[in-house]
Amino acid sequence: MVWFHPVLQVIATMFGIYAGYLGMERFLSQHLGKRTQFLWQRHVLMGRVAITLWLLGMVGGMTVARLKWQVNFVTGDHYRTAFIMFPFLIVGLITGIYMDRRKARRTILPLLHGACNLIALTLALYQIVTGWHVIRDFIL
Repeated sequence: MVWFHPVLQVIATMFGIYAGYLGMERFLSQHLGKRTQFLWQRHVLMGRVAITLWLLGMVGGMTVARLKWQVNFVTGDHYRTAFIMFPFLIVGLITGIYMDRRKARRTILPLLHGACNLIALTLALYQIVTGWHVIRDFIL
């Protein structure tokens, strides 16, 4: 049970990296003139999967901590980083859903969407480091 959370979060991060790659292709096309095909629906699917798994992972991580150690918020930077990630994930998800449902030419909203998701992805990569510390200090 304890290993489910870290494995799921690493998988979520892999989805996030791929969604980020697809989004970066779009950014290069729209803002830097690179000729490329944007796989919109794949980007949407990968992004939704990543963000959903990250959000579920937050709930799952708190649940595992409560069940295993009968307390939450003892993992230091790991839980603090998760709380920092939360608003970026929500903004990334909401802006992504909005742009998918209401297709139009935009400049600012895609940049906000991309920036929030890039920050969330960077924090998720840091979570792998802090998560390893949690595993090392609390589980192994």
